Formats: sequence, structure tokens, C-alpha cells
Amino acid sequence: MPELTSSYVDSLAPNAAAIKNGMGLVRKKSFIKLNISENSELLFGQCAGSGKTPYECSVDFIVPESPVFRCTCPSRQFPCKHALGLLYAYTEGQTFTPAPVPEDIASKREKAEKREENKAKQAAEGGGSKPKKVNKSALKKKITAQLEGLDLLEKLVLSLIRGGLSTIDSKTLKMIQEHVKQLGNYYLSGAQIELRRLALLLGAGQDLEENYTYAMEQLTRLHAFIKKGRVYLTARAEDPELALDHESTIDEWLGHAWQLSELKEYGLVKEAVELLQLTFYSYDDLARQEYVDAGYWIEPASGEIHRTVTYRPYKAAKLMREEDSFNELARIPLLYKYPGDMNARVRYEEMTSRAVSADDLALVSAKAHRSYADAVKKVKNQLKNPLGDKTPVLLLHAANLGVAESGQYVITDESGTSLVLEDIPSLPQGTVNLLPFLPASSLADSYILVMFEHRLDQGRLVAQPLTVIKDAGMTRLLY
Repeated sequence: MPELTSSYVDSLAPNAAAIKNGMGLVRKKSFIKLNISENSELLFGQCAGSGKTPYECSVDFIVPESPVFRCTCPSRQFPCKHALGLLYAYTEGQTFTPAPVPEDIASKREKAEKREENKAKQAAEGGGSKPKKVNKSALKKKITAQLEGLDLLEKLVLSLIRGGLSTIDSKTLKMIQEHVKQLGNYYLSGAQIELRRLALLLGAGQDLEENYTYAMEQLTRLHAFIKKGRVYLTARAEDPELALDHESTIDEWLGHAWQLSELKEYGLVKEAVELLQLTFYSYDDLARQEYVDAGYWIEPASGEIHRTVTYRPYKAAKLMREEDSFNELARIPLLYKYPGDMNARVRYEEMTSRAVSADDLALVSAKAHRSYADAVKKVKNQLKNPLGDKTPVLLLHAANLGVAESGQYVITDESGTSLVLEDIPSLPQGTVNLLPFLPASSLADSYILVMFEHRLDQGRLVAQPLTVIKDAGMTRLLY
């Protein structure tokens, strides 16, 4: 069984309400029985419910990285509050009486073991390694439709550019929205999102000059996507294998949802990885029409900063697991990495955790960029890619963090080069206003996680602080 902490249990919960309800069962002393198997692989017990018969709940750690939750309650939430409450009772040090594994769980374990044996047998015989069959005829028809959709999108973009943004009115906005819907018929869901983002900018009705600047950037991105997408789709249609591009994000822009099996097939996996989450935040993406949970994690061994992204569509948000901050070190057997440049998206299916030590933070700090000139150069190279992430994140060493004569907060590297810290529009909340509350010890020789953004309307590259690491402590400004 992995080391069970409240933070780890929180990470298993589908949402904040489940955490609250699970803890509530412990506070109310709703558990009638609390048991643990002799080898500590299974926690099980009985919890009083609304009926006469208590619920039988258990958490099985026979595979530590992938706990199995079972409960006789009718809840469709997974894991349910009873299974979570069982774990919270354990983390709080309540007494679990050793007992034999119940027969029904032993039977389910045996069936699961047989399924795994059959899978292993099929894999050994070559049955499990067969590549997924692709209907090439259907895929070619899809590519043809996507090329037609790109032609439609190009006509719209060029007409908007020729007419000028100042001529755009409610009639034009309605036409753009109609095109957004039409792109769905051409299998261009990625283009739908970006075109809807343009419509939101043009219909904001606030600072028109600022909106026009970012609308032009969005048009530039769409035009670059059309050109690259057309070249890529044309080449792919001529490829007898119809292979995906596993080095760039073009397939994601075209609306392809990468499957974990595909990432593994292209070698985009890494075994036995440890990750430390440096920051986490959630926001409402109106263009995607989804809630987004985003976390930035550093791999202490390599210093790479990855990001996890979970999308929760409006219609299904209540039924989906809501991610949260994670304050321990995640130990991941197999990490999947999506195509991309800086801060590439990653995903994992199984994880155990342990407490973060001072040595972990020291290892992380050693990977920070110490030259701001080199860091800014890396950021600018990222921003040059019109289809790349426009808000790259880096960990920087700050020889000093203070206030300049202008009254703005700045961080300075060892050579005396400074970076102004400022809140950026892309994040849901500001953090600069929290800097005065940092302890004095954090203002020198510390490590700052920052998110960069190019303010086109001002012609400046700005950076917002997200996390401060000093010695054995980590202070999250955004979580």
C-alpha cells in the first residue's frame, strides 16, 4: 500500500464536494467497522447509510499505483464518499482491526488476476501488440472534407482582413458564428475553437483598440494554421500509411484527440517518472465551452516543466472529476507526453505519492534558469511559432526580488539583468499583489516560477510570478 496522506486522498476525489462528504462521514463517526487485511493491501469496513443495512466499502491496493474502489451504495460518483471516508479515517489514525479478506473481494481479485493473465498471454502470442486497424478509405474522405473546410475558413479570414476590423458589425459576427458551426461538418473542431475565440474578441465591446490588436493576432494564427494544415493534410493524403505528426501540434489543431495507445506507439512515453506540481489553476474557457484544470509540474531529474490539462465540457462537468492542487511528489510508472514544444502536455493513468523533501526542492532549484537573457531568448523562440503555446512557463533563479524606482516588482539575476513582474490577462487571477506578504528571507537567492506573455498592445514581454521556492519551502501564489 502506498503512503496514505490526506493530500493523496484528496487527489483521488472526483470533486471538492466528495472530499467534504467523505470527511463528514469520519467526523460523524458513521463507520461501524474499520478493517485492514494482514498484508495491509486492503482497507474495508461498514458505513451507516440512510437504510437499515450499512454499506460495505473497500479500497484495494493490491496494485499500489491503481487502487480499486468498491461500495454497495447506489452512488454513481466514483470513488464514492464512503470509500473516500474509509481512506480519511485511515489517514487520521483511526484504529483498523486486522481481518481476513472478505470472500467476495477475494473472488473479484481472482477474476481480475485471470483477466490480466489472459492479457499477458495474448501479448506474448502477439495478440496484444496488433496495431489498431485504420479505415483508410474513411480517413481519406475525412481528410478531403478537412481540406474543403480549410478553403471555407480561408475565404472567411481573407474577407475579414480585406474589409478591415473596424467594419465588423453584428451581422458580420453572426456570419462568423455560422462558420463556427459549419466547421464541425468538416471535422475541424480545433479550428472551431479558434474561430470562436476570434468572435469573442470582436464581440467583447470593451477596449476596441486592444481587442483589434489581439483579433489581428488571432487572424494571423488562423491564417498560419490554414497554410500549415493544408500542406500537412495534402502530404498525409498521399502517404500510404496516413501517419500522424507526432512532433508538432498540427493534429491537435485539426481536432485530433490523441489516444494513449497512439502516444505509446510513437514512443512518446517515459517510465518511472517523478513529478512535483509547482502550480495549479482552473478557468472557464468560453471558446472551448469547457472548464479547464491546468497544472504545471517539474520533473526533478531532468528539470523539464510539463503541464497537465483536463477539459470538462459544460454539459458533462458535473459528472466529471474535477482536478485540484497536489502538494506531494507524484511517482508515475508510465508518463505519456503529447507532441509540443515547451511545457508539453503530459498524462498518466496510475500514480503513487510521497512527501516532498528538502532534497527534492534542492534538486528542483538546481534546474532553474540563472540567466534571464537565455531564458527570454528561449521564450521568444517559442512565441515565434504561431501555433505554439503563447504563455510559456519557466523556473528562474532570483538573486534579488524587490521594488524598482517605478514602483513595480522586479526580479534580478546574478548578472544584474532584471525582469518586471506583472499580472497577465491569460491567468484567472493576479498574484503580484501577494508579493508584499512574502517573508523577507524569500526576497534573495530564491527561485520563481513565472508565466510569460507578449502584450501585443503594449509591445512588451511580461512575466507573472506563480510560485516561490526558498530552501525547504515552496509558496504557491496561484493554486
